Amino acid sequence: MTAEPAWIDLATSPIARRGPTALRIMVGSQLRKLREACGITPQIAGERIRGSHAKISRLELGRTGYKERDINDLLTLYGVSDPVQREAFLKLVRLANEQGWWYGYSDLLPSWFENYLGLEGAAQWIRTYEGQLVPGLLQTDDYARAVVMMASDTRDVMRRVELRRKRQEILEVPGGPSLWAILDESVLRRPVGGRQVLRGQIEHLLTMSDHPKVTVQVLPFSASGHAAAASSFAILRFTEEQLPDIVYLEQISSALYLDRPQDLETYRHVMDCLSIEAATPVASRALLAAAAEALKA
Repeated sequence: MTAEPAWIDLATSPIARRGPTALRIMVGSQLRKLREACGITPQIAGERIRGSHAKISRLELGRTGYKERDINDLLTLYGVSDPVQREAFLKLVRLANEQGWWYGYSDLLPSWFENYLGLEGAAQWIRTYEGQLVPGLLQTDDYARAVVMMASDTRDVMRRVELRRKRQEILEVPGGPSLWAILDESVLRRPVGGRQVLRGQIEHLLTMSDHPKVTVQVLPFSASGHAAAASSFAILRFTEEQLPDIVYLEQISSALYLDRPQDLETYRHVMDCLSIEAATPVASRALLAAAAEALKA
């Protein structure tokens, strides 16, 4: 008996509730496996859908939406003729094409960040190192407003703050991600929004450090230069084996998403070094409390 393809039950699996971004990655992974099983090159597949190998790459990485006509043509090329299997795959594609919760803010968001929002909500673990600012998932409204005002585009400040607050809801969703944040001590000294705003932010970090799904560590100035020289980055891990870990590097006007094994290994090692160099969660609470107390003067 021929085994059913992996995508048959995906539309009703838990991953389907994780949002369209994770589903796009799953669809892309299945397309790649089908293509490789047939020994078809990306160039040939691209020509079949009136595109290029670059378009196939974007589809297989889940970096773009899917046209049903293209998927039908690819399934035919890859020898998927069973109507039940084809319809199951197309159902998955339709779910992957649905709009995420952030669609109402799309006028404020660059496309490269929309992708991150979807991955953030679908992750099981988020490990992040921040050398300049408090991570968005832990920012107070006042601190977030000050961060937004530092940007070159300050349209709809309140909506941008609201968007950041909605992002933070994933920490309260059952089955949602856990957050492990390492902050350079300079984050606690940089008066974003002024002393009172920073004090309120640090007090919020203290509160969130008690959250069952949040771990906060502070990397003190006394840490080795090697650890402190790391740039801000995040590692996202997913429960599904079909979804690889992803390293997210945000730049001024773009972002990088790394999932090659060698890149993942490098950044996991750096994150592990940072967590060792940083103060323990208990000692970090003491540093946070001291920083907040110093701002009372």
